[in-house]
Amino acid sequence: MMTQAGFFQDLLQSIFKRSIKLPSLNWLERENREQSLKMLAALVLETKGEASALVYADRFLKRYAETDAEERNGFFMLLAEEYDIDAGQIIRAAQKYGDDKDPQNFCSLMQAAEPPRQELFRRLNSVADGTVGLVRMREALLEEARNNPVLKRVDEDFRHMFRSWFNRGFLVMRTVDWTTPAHILEKIIAYEAVHEIPSWEELRRRLEPKDRRCFAFFHPSMPDEPLIFVEVALLQGMPSKIADVLDPERVAEDPENAKTAVFYSISNCQKGLKGISFGNFLIKQVANDLQKHFPQLEEFATLSPLPGFMRWLKQKEDSGTEPWLGELFKRLSNNGWNLDPQLAEQLKPSVLGLCVRYLFQSERSDGSPNDPVARFHLENGASLERVNWLGDVSARGIGQGAGLMINYLYDLSRLEQNHELYAANKEVIASPSVKALFKETSGSKQSLLFPVSEEFHE
Repeated sequence: MMTQAGFFQDLLQSIFKRSIKLPSLNWLERENREQSLKMLAALVLETKGEASALVYADRFLKRYAETDAEERNGFFMLLAEEYDIDAGQIIRAAQKYGDDKDPQNFCSLMQAAEPPRQELFRRLNSVADGTVGLVRMREALLEEARNNPVLKRVDEDFRHMFRSWFNRGFLVMRTVDWTTPAHILEKIIAYEAVHEIPSWEELRRRLEPKDRRCFAFFHPSMPDEPLIFVEVALLQGMPSKIADVLDPERVAEDPENAKTAVFYSISNCQKGLKGISFGNFLIKQVANDLQKHFPQLEEFATLSPLPGFMRWLKQKEDSGTEPWLGELFKRLSNNGWNLDPQLAEQLKPSVLGLCVRYLFQSERSDGSPNDPVARFHLENGASLERVNWLGDVSARGIGQGAGLMINYLYDLSRLEQNHELYAANKEVIASPSVKALFKETSGSKQSLLFPVSEEFHE
């Protein structure tokens, strides 16, 4: 018997599959197929018939997929300049609506305020693989917009459209396990952004054991493309080192006895959907689902990297405002410092002090934490539970975060309260132990200075 959830999932998929079959229009098939992107875009927008518009949209996307970077960038400039709003038309429409708030005047104002490229995107989205094609198009646009601010206007329209098309109501959460089709598993390997999956055997260790879970969001129009996924370990307690979680020799635990669900890796998969938030919904839904299946779970937490910490230290060192940081950064930049127990112990107080300073003292214009991972979890309503020394001693962990890892706690009873506090004041909700560490190390500069001795060596 089909469940209610299964019924609605099938319904969504049927809705998004309506555009798969293109109409057969023989006279269009005989047209010149070497049209430029400019010509095809004009045809997509200007064609009155729905059937012919679909054919042209499909042809446009196929033509776009074959273009080189130069032609694509030329098309992006076309979108920015020729498919932009008419400011004079908006002013006239606004004045007319200001004089008479007639519904027709309102409609005219709204039409004037919408760039024609938005309608182009809608029509391209109506054909099979249109959504995937537009996501890939924005990925290329973002790369080009780094050096061309004019294109950011086009990107704003992409963001506007994607926020609607990829809203929570259209997202489908699926469990990813060892029985998932191979083409999906291949993408899990490719998209893993936190802890590399170097082999199929490693993937198997993360998916097959009874105390491991993986969940992903999909969109019905992109059924073979995960949008974001989270890897979960069901453990007896909150881990402090990622090596313990990923240990190939570990023995799987009975999930019925687990006390902690640990989100140890969260990966966004689609570069073209940058700025479109999925993770907050995914983590909360996963936590709620796990609690239903394993009511004995007492806590939900992350074991998260600190990806911006070393970059922040480098900026501090380059600024020259704190000369003592130069020596510290030099030590942390030397490969293998963490393998010297004496050196690591000498560096520990300074590094921990700088870490909590990095997390608590914002240097951003919006007042939010310096670290992107911290911003993500705190925005979700999590709290900063613990700072873990040498939690990730991989090359990436040392190079990006000086080996530090953070536990963010998802207390389901306080998520909304914490979120409101963060949203209102950018308040970093933290455990007493982390607050004490911040208070201890922020009181004086001397507390941050590591002891320099003759025992230090290159």
